[in-house]
Amino acid sequence: MNITRQIELEEAQGTLPPKYALLMKQFFNSFTETRASLGLGLEEIQELFSTFLALVVEQCRDPYHFELYHTHITSPFNYYQFGIDLISGIVDRKASTARNQQYVAEMCAHLKAGENIVLLANHQTEVDPQIMSILLEGSYPDFARELIFVAGERVITDPMATPLSMGRNLLCIYSKRYMDVQPERREEKQAHNRRTMMRMAQLLAEGGRAIYVAPSGGRDRPDGQGGVPVAPFDPQSIEMFRLMALRSGKPCRFYPLALASYNILPPPDSLAKELGEARYTKGGGVHIAFGKEIEMDHFPGSDERDKHKRRAALAEYAWSLVNALYEKLPKQG
Repeated sequence: MNITRQIELEEAQGTLPPKYALLMKQFFNSFTETRASLGLGLEEIQELFSTFLALVVEQCRDPYHFELYHTHITSPFNYYQFGIDLISGIVDRKASTARNQQYVAEMCAHLKAGENIVLLANHQTEVDPQIMSILLEGSYPDFARELIFVAGERVITDPMATPLSMGRNLLCIYSKRYMDVQPERREEKQAHNRRTMMRMAQLLAEGGRAIYVAPSGGRDRPDGQGGVPVAPFDPQSIEMFRLMALRSGKPCRFYPLALASYNILPPPDSLAKELGEARYTKGGGVHIAFGKEIEMDHFPGSDERDKHKRRAALAEYAWSLVNALYEKLPKQG
């Protein structure tokens, strides 16, 4: 049975809400067109989407509850591998690059010594974790698999995102960008974030952890001129990670990471308050670039006595390092 018919049957049976039935059809059609351009067969597409549809239906029926710190699920169903298999279908590996991997080797050595790593990065699609694994699976698969991502509410509550999120290591927070959606829950969200930060502090105190955070608080979006610039970094976010690293009792090193993945699954042009965004893929190459360790105590403006100005200067400096890496990557948009 073809996927479109399967989706229609799930909708008719009331197991898939009409909104998600439409979104699944749109994504399937877009996915199929992209995979065809990469020379891949329809049978494999059907098999992948049949599994994906079953996972989405399950999330609609009985949503998975994510703990503050969620670890990837690989049994009895391997959500980690499924996410890679699904997204691999729309990634042109021959046109993709992972640059400056000597810094990954450096980070792995620090992790082995019990030190912590924080990657200050930009963020473009909800499948950036899978893209990291795809690009590093031939060189540093363990690093990609064990990487912890700071994840916003939307990727752990949207039925089309949660099956992929279940396969990753996540620290679950409410993004500042969406803090005032449902303002009556603002205090609850802030309390949740404080508990998540306490859990992260425990992980850092254990040592040997690598955490990916996007200090912009969300995905990069088009600038209206054909580009997708790196969104500004939030000084408070970086300061929080800096202080937590200092208080952990373990050495912690910060590195910049730039990625260009926008075409794989472009986000809506503007922030959407409701769950259930349209998913279209252009497919193609994806790119990441690592940079050398960031001097968190010595940067332009580090001698500024006003703490707010000093924090702003550090955020601008970290952003500039990521942006410099990003500018050398093939353009997306």
